[in-house]
Amino acid sequence: MKITEFLSPDAVIGSLDAREKKDVLEELCRPLAARNPQYTAERLREVLEDREKLGSTGIGEGVAIPHGKLPGLPALTGTFGRSVEGVDFEAIDGKPTHLFFALFAPENSAGIHLKALARISRLFKNAQLRNAILKASDEREIFRLIADEDAKY
Repeated sequence: MKITEFLSPDAVIGSLDAREKKDVLEELCRPLAARNPQYTAERLREVLEDREKLGSTGIGEGVAIPHGKLPGLPALTGTFGRSVEGVDFEAIDGKPTHLFFALFAPENSAGIHLKALARISRLFKNAQLRNAILKASDEREIFRLIADEDAKY
């Protein structure tokens, strides 16, 4: 499984406007709602918020992987957003979060969902990748950095 199978260039947000957790989640959902008119950004945000109630998906080192399952979703899909300033996402290390990878999976897809989360987590453990994304000039460069790093595994 490759991240580029469920992340497309048009689902990368180079500069998140949001400064609060709830707003970050909604902003991450907008590209998916635009491509999937059966879902509103608000509905998608609610799915992510329901998961956040179990504990923050801020995994530390400036990274968060909010995720959830959606009935009727045909395939795994995701968005990526960057906040250079950082957002308090209640991460496990207490530090601001800069890189957000939102992942949505079909309702009955535990295996693929967990594999995707593991792949994203492993990819973003790489400090050089995280730093390069923070310095990237635009969405295309961010997507290329993710795709290039993902191709190594």
